[in-house]
Amino acid sequence: MIPRVPPSPISSSSVRMSDVARAAGVSLVTVSRVVNEPERVKPDTLRAVRSAIEQLGYVPNLMAGSLASKRSRIVAAIVPTISNLVFSETIEALTRTLADGGYQLLLGQSGYRAGDEAALVDTFLGRRVDGLVLTGEGQPPALRDKLRRAGLPVVQTWELGGEAIDMQVGFSNHDAGRAAAEHLIARGHRALAFIGAQEARSQQRLAGFRAAAAEHGVSDVPAELIRPPALIDDAGPRLAQIVAQRPEVTAVFCNNDLLAAGVLFECRQHGWDVPGRMAVLGFGDLAIARAASPRLSTVQIRRAEIGERAGQMLLARLSGENQGARTVDIGFEVIARAST
Repeated sequence: MIPRVPPSPISSSSVRMSDVARAAGVSLVTVSRVVNEPERVKPDTLRAVRSAIEQLGYVPNLMAGSLASKRSRIVAAIVPTISNLVFSETIEALTRTLADGGYQLLLGQSGYRAGDEAALVDTFLGRRVDGLVLTGEGQPPALRDKLRRAGLPVVQTWELGGEAIDMQVGFSNHDAGRAAAEHLIARGHRALAFIGAQEARSQQRLAGFRAAAAEHGVSDVPAELIRPPALIDDAGPRLAQIVAQRPEVTAVFCNNDLLAAGVLFECRQHGWDVPGRMAVLGFGDLAIARAASPRLSTVQIRRAEIGERAGQMLLARLSGENQGARTVDIGFEVIARAST
């Protein structure tokens, strides 16, 4: 039975663990376990203690708990930007997965700057996080060595192909670019272009796109690279510049669906039929790809699965279980819709 606790006449900062234990009818050790290791507590007891914590307004001293258990119950993640929706599903899935395992997520934004990523890593290591999730594999050697020496589990996401610091879950951006070129060439397009960002994953997709095009005899693929984050407003002027310089271009591959939607808007402004005058292929399969008119062809990435699998890999390592594969390739799929 969950106890009914009268409102506390003292401030929450004055409520002690012993007050919670007395209200819930359990020991101090049990309250400590509810705070620091809830998976070890029976469901009925867990509910009783959490009800007492809520009604008393008790705020656990998590730093003290982490010193005692050598666990902070916090995992940190670093993403390049929070303005690009492509990362949001990954972070949401990661948050849910970690929460189910009794961990909370601390999020940092690097702004696509290696120096900012390194500074965030130092901050998170200083906070004694239990694990770290990074975006991409482009960390400099000094940072990779620091993370290996730190000894905490690290998962690199959204990229495969290089040597992992520890664990990795993602896909080959180079192969995704190749698949994009194959898709457009199979539909009869020989004059191709690319619009993307000046960052590593975008450039890997461009490299794959150009490599596959070259294998089909298309040796000259113009590219417009934008300072990240590359968003919807950036696409129109870049497409106009491509067409002004290369009017023969009939198909464009965009590094994300927001850029591709911007290309669709630009085509509509000029009265260019899509895909008759210009075929448009995006990346990410965001909701805007399915809502656009015409509906946008895109390279689909299972973004939520990246976060879920990253969280599972961390939890397995932190619990001491046999975690299985250290590298997980979730793959990708070209989704053909009306825009190509």
